[in-house]
Amino acid sequence: MRLMQKLDAYEKLMRLDKPIGTLLLLWPTLWGLWLAGEGKPDLMTVWIFALGTLLMRSAGCVINDWADRRFDGEVARTRERPLVTGRVSPREALFLAAGLALVAFLLVLRLPKLVWWLSVPALLLAASYPFTKRFFAVPQAYLGFAFGFGIPMAFAALQGNVPVLAWILLLANVFWAIAYDTEYAMVDREDDLRIGIKTSAITFGRFDVWAVMVCYLFFLLTMVGAGWLAARGGFYYLGLAGGLGLAVYHGYLIRGRDRDRCFAAFRHNSWIGAVVFLGIVLDFAVQSFSG
Repeated sequence: MRLMQKLDAYEKLMRLDKPIGTLLLLWPTLWGLWLAGEGKPDLMTVWIFALGTLLMRSAGCVINDWADRRFDGEVARTRERPLVTGRVSPREALFLAAGLALVAFLLVLRLPKLVWWLSVPALLLAASYPFTKRFFAVPQAYLGFAFGFGIPMAFAALQGNVPVLAWILLLANVFWAIAYDTEYAMVDREDDLRIGIKTSAITFGRFDVWAVMVCYLFFLLTMVGAGWLAARGGFYYLGLAGGLGLAVYHGYLIRGRDRDRCFAAFRHNSWIGAVVFLGIVLDFAVQSFSG
């Protein structure tokens, strides 16, 4: 295989051509950084977390495809992935994942030691998530912890400790992840049932749409609690109101359980993360201006 073909296969294995996963991992990390830094986080720390997010999401995708390599060929959406087609070997995939995780850890070494320790459970969550689909009825909840662990790490980096606020934000992210990843799982439900994979879309059954909307509601209510604890102002809650409007739109998209519309709703979640982040940024900016 030519070099460019191999690099293209690695790119697809790392999902660099599909940034939605990186964004869904990045937004809650940015919420944590801005709240921990009270609107003025250290820019080098922000850069380290942003790059680390990209690296760990890429490593997570590689591990996920390695773990699911015997299943992906049975699913219409995944049967052309590099490990299924043989463009990347399982051994290559493991070396690639290890290399990405190592570079991410080298970045963490520039941060306080508490962040080093927190990076261990963060890595374990990312590496073990793909296997939860074998036995856990709602693996999307586990994904929420994995995708949100940048929040306590952000507080550790900027404040030197992990306050209650960080754990509340992490809980909010768990509810959000269950909502958006259930939309994603609704796309593959028939294939997952056939091959025996467990997902929230299967577990929730005919109540899947309601479950998604309830999780969105719990996500936003938990974020309201976080805003109250952090003494945030009107723009923070305006951002949450924008997120609520987008969540209602997602309910409209998925109500018929059409695969394409469910996938569109999943991808649209990046806008929820962005609107919530914008509310946080504006709230601190207005506070700083008026103060």
